Amino acid sequence: MQADETIRLSKSRFTHAAECLTSAETLIISGDCRGAANRSYYAIFHAMRSVLALDGFDSKKHSGIIAEFRKNYIKTGVFTEELSDIINDLFQTRTDCDYDDFYLVSKSDVTAQLVFAKTFVEAIDEYLKKRYT
Repeated sequence: MQADETIRLSKSRFTHAAECLTSAETLIISGDCRGAANRSYYAIFHAMRSVLALDGFDSKKHSGIIAEFRKNYIKTGVFTEELSDIINDLFQTRTDCDYDDFYLVSKSDVTAQLVFAKTFVEAIDEYLKKRYT
């Protein structure tokens, strides 16, 4: 893949991440906490994919994306361990909301998750702006 195509892919994935944040906000307002937890997680997932696109990496498995991002960007100090903690928390809550029929997530918890997702996406945005220039 040529450099301009790689950047275009990365930007497209980052746009998807931003759209997921907007969707999470809307879902919180409407009272759909499970949906908001899902969208908050997918915001960080697509943000990770936007970074990994610049490396020519993708995976159909969430575990593959997360492992590669941690290996190349958190363990190397490009991003802080705080982002790794955010990944853990949002992934677990999204999994519980999507697959546990009786799991309830509160509005206050999902609102906090949205704040964490925004922190994550903002850190990725700052990084990407430097990489694109």
